[in-house]
Amino acid sequence: MKIRALLFNKLTLLFATAIVIGLGYWYWQVNYGESAAKRYKTQAVEMGDVTRTVSANGTLNPVVLVNVGTQVSGTVKKLHVDFNDRVRAGQVLLELDPALYAAQVDQSEANLHNAEATLELARANEARSRTLFDQQFISRQDLDTAVQALKSAAAQVELAKAQLAKDRTNLNYSVIRSPVSGVVVNRTVDVGQTVAASFQTPTLFQIAQDLSKMQIDSSFAEADVGVIRVGQPVRFNVDAFPNRSFSAQVRQIRLNATTQQNVVTYDVVVGVDNPEQILMPGMTAYVNVIVAQRKNVLLVPNAALRFNPQQAQERTPIAKGKGDKEEAATGTVYVLEAERLRPVKIKTGIADSRFTEVLSGDLKVGDHVVVGEVEPGAAGQTPSTLRMRMF
Repeated sequence: MKIRALLFNKLTLLFATAIVIGLGYWYWQVNYGESAAKRYKTQAVEMGDVTRTVSANGTLNPVVLVNVGTQVSGTVKKLHVDFNDRVRAGQVLLELDPALYAAQVDQSEANLHNAEATLELARANEARSRTLFDQQFISRQDLDTAVQALKSAAAQVELAKAQLAKDRTNLNYSVIRSPVSGVVVNRTVDVGQTVAASFQTPTLFQIAQDLSKMQIDSSFAEADVGVIRVGQPVRFNVDAFPNRSFSAQVRQIRLNATTQQNVVTYDVVVGVDNPEQILMPGMTAYVNVIVAQRKNVLLVPNAALRFNPQQAQERTPIAKGKGDKEEAATGTVYVLEAERLRPVKIKTGIADSRFTEVLSGDLKVGDHVVVGEVEPGAAGQTPSTLRMRMF
């Protein structure tokens, strides 16, 4: 019995030892069994161009959009233009029913004639009173009364003329004319509709003065507006032409801020040439303002600056980098050299969605910087597994 128990203990110890050795071998294979070059994704540092942009959405609008309204009320009698019609300055757009205003003109003309007749009578009475006063047949008071009646009659004539001019103006206002030459982009009334010009002038038409010159009203966040300047080039796209990019230029940065849900934005006006007139008012524009450009500079992938070597330190030794002073760099990349990750601190310039400009640092063209780790099971990689069979 003792020999059997001793033999069982030895077998148990041998089995436990085998398991420990197997686990150790598996751990070594996973962490040190393959080369670092196979564990990390790298990308070569190269020379190239980089462009920094800030983006926002905006709306295409005509540079000059005139709202044509009416100063008088009435019923629409005739429409002379419709959507998309080209009009000239002074062209008749719409006519209101003029019957009421024509009657007021007739009434004012009659009042003017009556006032003129009264003036003639007052003028004759004033002349007769002067003759009688010279002959001492009437008193000074009677003469003054005649003079006053003449002046009052003259004033009534002027008042009647003013009222007639007002009524004639209102009659003319019943015919709506275009104030500018352009294209009708909106019409809000139909024949038979009554428009009321009371406290607010109703808008009847909207006329774009020139659709070959347009603008984009875009809202940029306050974090981006500081790098935008008048005259900077702009590239934008619209949904109507998804495969085409349009050129423009920053024309104005408006100082009036808009705050919505504690987010402050500023209206940046972008001038757009539209010679083909394929861009339409109201289209959504996806604007990219080019704030900086660099040609033929040293570029490092953005992923290299985001690479986190914390886990890599457990499996791959990291050599001491050159120039480890924090104040001398704004970013760190890792170069794979002789199975070691060498940290390199660099000063960075402008960046786009893929690359960042390198201003200074121990990097040169052709250096392979680490941009990430290879996922287990990726092409060319066989994940290590430990299979045990219980007896």
